[in-house]
Amino acid sequence: MNTAFRRLTYVIAFVIVGAYIVIALRGPQGIPALLEKRRQIRTMEEQNANLMRQLQQQRDRIRKLSVSKAEQEEQIRKDYHLQRRDDVTLMLPGQQPSNKDGAASPSAPASDTQGQ
Repeated sequence: MNTAFRRLTYVIAFVIVGAYIVIALRGPQGIPALLEKRRQIRTMEEQNANLMRQLQQQRDRIRKLSVSKAEQEEQIRKDYHLQRRDDVTLMLPGQQPSNKDGAASPSAPASDTQGQ
């Protein structure tokens, strides 16, 4: 009887351990959670790579602006909507000319140039 009881004890212990493993692997901290964490890691690595690319582009742009007067002038003209004296502005029909702060000027002719 002692041997039968020992075998039964081992079988019950094995079933309990097996059930615990199945519950642990299928539960909220199990394999589905692990797969979700891996997916999140992949997504964040992609975001990190994109941000690093953008950072490098910004560094390159800053370096170009610090070295080249032409790049500086072009950026200032773009930011403040400035023009050289010899620049010509073409206006499409229905489009209102704008001032440097973005407000539309009410009576500027379409073929007028701004010398700033």
